[in-house]
Amino acid sequence: MTDEPELLGEEEILRIREAVAAAVLDAPEGLADSLERDPRSYLRLVAATRVGAEEMSRLLREAVQGARAAGHSWDTVGGVLGVSRQAAQQRFAGKGPGPDVSGGAAERRVLTPLTAFNEMQALAEAGRDGWQVVDYGPLFHVVEKSDRPWEHRRVPFAVGSRHRRMEKEGWIQVGSGSFPWRYYKRPLGRTPPGREGLSGG
Repeated sequence: MTDEPELLGEEEILRIREAVAAAVLDAPEGLADSLERDPRSYLRLVAATRVGAEEMSRLLREAVQGARAAGHSWDTVGGVLGVSRQAAQQRFAGKGPGPDVSGGAAERRVLTPLTAFNEMQALAEAGRDGWQVVDYGPLFHVVEKSDRPWEHRRVPFAVGSRHRRMEKEGWIQVGSGSFPWRYYKRPLGRTPPGREGLSGG
């Protein structure tokens, strides 16, 4: 469906497949070893594979939304997926800001259209003017007015200990994350005591 060259080589595809299979087999403690002797372990394998499939489905949806936020058309995304533009759009069209973004008493507005390449600049400008991000999706962020300036960060999804460090530095995660990014906010100039100089911009 697309004239573009292959985006992943055979070795890369093989590594991804092996990593997914290893994660499914290794995450439940002792599962791989118990397959030789315990029929019940095959039910655990089914359960672990179901969790893996659900997670891969979620990651695929968020990766597609990320590609859209980076400015790629539904034709291009469909081509990578091996389906038509219409099929890709029907399956993966993300949520948009609803007709009511007021969310109660606080003043809210929608920043759109945003892409992966301009959203952080838009959030920095909004944050300086006292707007904090409260929701987001492909091509938009919902911000809420407050009485202080805010700073926003976007970090790669798999941050591990970095996530805990950021929380200690006063960063608040917005939502549950959207592969490949997690978004954070904090009141500008409010580094917790003892953590001064440890945060990066």
